[in-house]
Amino acid sequence: MSGSSSSSKSKSKEPALTDQEIQQTYVRMQNDLQALAAKIGELEQEAEEHGLVLSTLDEVLSEDPDRKCFRLVGGVLVERTVGDVVPSLQTNRDGIWKVIANLTDQYKAKEKDFDSLKKQFNIRPVEAL
Repeated sequence: MSGSSSSSKSKSKEPALTDQEIQQTYVRMQNDLQALAAKIGELEQEAEEHGLVLSTLDEVLSEDPDRKCFRLVGGVLVERTVGDVVPSLQTNRDGIWKVIANLTDQYKAKEKDFDSLKKQFNIRPVEAL
């Protein structure tokens, strides 16, 4: 039983990482940041496409809201009216922007952790010659 009290003291300190574990953590965090940045970029492009479609349909909506239009839903092309499609496109675009904001917050938090790791282990990128 006395051995467990000494092990709890050692658990309060952060375990020493080997060079290989530090490198793996660095690469994993770097990959996570790149994946988040890629997803944010992809979603921003999708939101911009929604905006482009909405700006095109706004003119039609004011002139003829019952005009027929087609929308791809789950891989199936469905016929709707402009008046039906515009609100759902706006909702989708707004939802995409919320997801982008959430991912951006996650990116900033991970970037902060990544910077902490670099400072903690004095990691500097190697410059190419």
